Amino acid sequence: MYNLTITRRSIFTAATVAALCAFAPYSANAKSSCGGASWYALHSKTASGERMNPAKMTAAHKTLPFGTKVKVTNSRSGKSVVVRINDRGPFIRGRVLDLSKAAAQNIGMIRSGHAKVCYEIIS
Repeated sequence: MYNLTITRRSIFTAATVAALCAFAPYSANAKSSCGGASWYALHSKTASGERMNPAKMTAAHKTLPFGTKVKVTNSRSGKSVVVRINDRGPFIRGRVLDLSKAAAQNIGMIRSGHAKVCYEIIS
């Protein structure tokens, strides 16, 4: 009735889909996530329309609503900071946040330029 031939390719494809579903990127409904973060210190306009101020505790995220407050923890140092989402990004694979220079300095990632972080939505 049906051809149920299983090939290496179909097994690989099914396994790949299952693995990708298990490690799906952050969704707006999730309360926390981990990944890479970098920092930036521009003075241009952000996606929210406000001017970027490197001295403020702000961050960029791809999908979180502007104004969302997020607690960001550097996985290596254990230091945390609360930032407000006011921009879109980062646009580099594996990164989940772009922090302002002040926020990055508070969690000890200025020198390296990037770090593994975990973050949690607090409001």
